[in-house]
Amino acid sequence: MPDKIVPDKPWVMRTYAGHSSAAESNALYRKNLAKGQTGLSVAFDLPTQTGYDPDHELSRGEVGKVGVPIPHLGSMRRLFQDIPLEEMNTSMTINATAMWLLAMYQVAAEEQGAPPESLAGTTQNDIIKEYLSRGTYVFPPEASLRLTTDMIAYTVNNIPKWNPLNICSYHLQEAGATPVQELAFAMSTAIAVLDSVKDSGQVDEADFEKVVGRISFFVNAGVRFIEETCKMRAFGQLWEEITRDRYGVTDPKMRRFRYGVQVNSLGLTEAQPENNVQRIVLEMLGVTLSKNARARAVQLPAWNEALGLPRPWDQQWSLRLQQVLAFESDLLEYDDIFEGSHVIEAKVADLVEGAKAEIDRVQAMGGAVAAVETGYMKQALVSSHAERRSRIEAGELKVVGVNSYTETEPSPLTADLDGAIMASDPKAEANAIADVQQWRSEQDRAAVEEALERVATEAKTTTNLMEATLAAVRAGATVGEWAHTLRGVFGEYRAPTGVSGVVGVAEAGAELTAVREKVAATGEQLGGRLRFLVGKPGLDGHSNGAEQVAVRARDAGFEVIYQGIRLTPSQIVAAAVAEDVDVVGLSILSGSHMELVPDVQKGLAEAGLTNVPVIVGGIIPDSDGRRLEESGIAAVFTPKDFGITDIMDRVVDEIRKANDLD
Repeated sequence: MPDKIVPDKPWVMRTYAGHSSAAESNALYRKNLAKGQTGLSVAFDLPTQTGYDPDHELSRGEVGKVGVPIPHLGSMRRLFQDIPLEEMNTSMTINATAMWLLAMYQVAAEEQGAPPESLAGTTQNDIIKEYLSRGTYVFPPEASLRLTTDMIAYTVNNIPKWNPLNICSYHLQEAGATPVQELAFAMSTAIAVLDSVKDSGQVDEADFEKVVGRISFFVNAGVRFIEETCKMRAFGQLWEEITRDRYGVTDPKMRRFRYGVQVNSLGLTEAQPENNVQRIVLEMLGVTLSKNARARAVQLPAWNEALGLPRPWDQQWSLRLQQVLAFESDLLEYDDIFEGSHVIEAKVADLVEGAKAEIDRVQAMGGAVAAVETGYMKQALVSSHAERRSRIEAGELKVVGVNSYTETEPSPLTADLDGAIMASDPKAEANAIADVQQWRSEQDRAAVEEALERVATEAKTTTNLMEATLAAVRAGATVGEWAHTLRGVFGEYRAPTGVSGVVGVAEAGAELTAVREKVAATGEQLGGRLRFLVGKPGLDGHSNGAEQVAVRARDAGFEVIYQGIRLTPSQIVAAAVAEDVDVVGLSILSGSHMELVPDVQKGLAEAGLTNVPVIVGGIIPDSDGRRLEESGIAAVFTPKDFGITDIMDRVVDEIRKANDLD
C-alpha cells in the first residue's frame, strides 16, 4: 500500500473585520474564530488610523465606519476580551499610529498575563504607501520613517515574534500600479526602511538579520492570475537578491520572502456583483498555486464590497472559499507545479528586469522618501490608473457585466439592495464620543500630561519613542492626545496629489471632443472657463476616484481645483467661495456621506452659492443616493458609473440647469 500523502500546512486564514465598537467587533472576532478562521485581521476606523479622538471635528461621520474605534487602552482591552493574545496571531492594519496601537496591544496582553516575547502578529506600518494611495498619513515622511524605525528596533529586541512592518504593495495596485511598479515601489520602500534602521544604530550588526527576517509584505492579487503568480515569484527573487547582496544576510531563512495577501478589491464590480465570486477565486489562485511563492496568510474581500459594508454571512462565504481550496482540493499535496515552465520563467524574468530598472530610477532620486516628496511615485500611479480606466472605457480591457456582456437576469443576491449589505450602527459615533469623554474624565490628568511631555521631549531627540509611548498608554492618554503631541513636534503634512501634468486621455475621441465643446460653450455663456472643485471631506484617504475625476475634468476643459484629502466641510466651502467655482464634486468612500454631504450643502447655501450644483461619488447605497438627490444634490455616482466622460457630460448639464441655460 503506497504511503499516504501528507499535505502541506495551509496558510493562515483571516477576514479583515472591525466596526462600530470594541464590544461588537469582539463578538464578531470570536464568532469568526469559531468558524475556523485561524488569525485575526483588525480594521481600525479612520479617526484611530489618523490620530484623532472620536469627538474631534474631523472625526464627524467617520467613527466606526470602516473599522473599529480604539482611542484608548480601555477599548483595546474590550476588543480582545476573552481572546487569549498569547495564543493569537493578530494582524493590525495601522500605519501612522502603529506605534500607539502596538503599545496598547502589548499592555492589554500584559494585563492578560501574556509577556511581550509571547506575542505574534503584524502591524502594517508601511507609511510610504499612505502618501501614495491610502491617505492615512499624519506626519511628514522623515518623521514617519523615524517612528517606523523605532518600532522595528524595539520589537526585534523585545517582541521577537512580531512583524513590525508589513510593506504593503496592495494599495499601490489599487491606486493603479502595474505589476512592475508594484514590485519596484514596494522594494524601494523596503530599502528605505532597512537603510534607516541600519543608520539609526539601534540594532546591533549581529542582529540585523533579525530585522530583515521580521519584515513581511502585504500584496494584492488581481484577476490576471498567471501574471500575479509570476509577480509573486518575482517578488521572492528580488527580495532574495536585495537582502543577500545589499544587506549581506547569509541565513536563507532570514532572506525568505514572507507575505500575506488581500486579493483585489479594485476589480470588484457593482454591476452583476455575483461575478465577483469567481474573480475572488481566480485572484486567490494567483497567490496559492505556486508552492515556492505561496502566501503565508490570505484574506478575501466579500462579493458585495462594491455595494457597501459586507454582512457576517458574506465574510463567512469568503472564508469558506479558502477552506474549500485548502481542504477539499489537492493543491497542498504537490511540489511547485510551475517549476521548469518556460512561460512562467520568461514572464518572471521580464518583471524582474522592469522592476530593477524602476528601483534604480527611484534610488537615483534619493530613495523612496525623496520620490514621495517630489511627487514622482504618486504621479506615476495616477498615470497608470488613468491609462487603465481609459482602456476599460474604450472596451480594450473587458470587464464582464460592466463594458461587455451587460445583459443580465435579475440577481436574487441584490433583489433587496438595502438588505444585501450591513448598515453600521447609527449610534456608534455618539457612543464612542461618550466613551472617550468618560475615559478622559477618569484620567489622572497630571500623569497623562507628564507622560505626553516625555513623548514631546524625546521626539526632539534620537531616543527610541516606544518606551515613552508605552508610558503614555499606561497613564491613560488617548490616540488623539498622543498624535497631537507629536504633531506639535513633527508638524503635519499634505502629500502631492499626483494630478498635475497627468494626461488622462492621450487622444480625445468623438465623445470627449463633444464634452469639451459643451464645456467651452457653457463657459463662454457664464463669462469664463468653467471651474470644477473636487473635494474630499472627512478622513477618507482613498483618493483614486477623485484623482481620476480631476484628471478627466481637466482633459474635458474644466479648470480643476483639487486640494487633496482630509478637508472639513467648512474648508471645502471656503475653497468654493475663494475660487468662484461653478460645480463642487465630493468623493467619499468611507460611508460618511450622509453626515458630511449635508454639511457642505448647508455651508454653500449660507455662503450664497445657490447656483453651484453639488455632485457626489462613492460607495453609496441606492437608498442613501435617493435621499441625497431628494435633498438637492444634483447627481450621485457609484462604481457602476465607470464612464468618466459620461460623468463630465452630466456635470456640464447640471451646471447649465443650475444657471438656467437650458
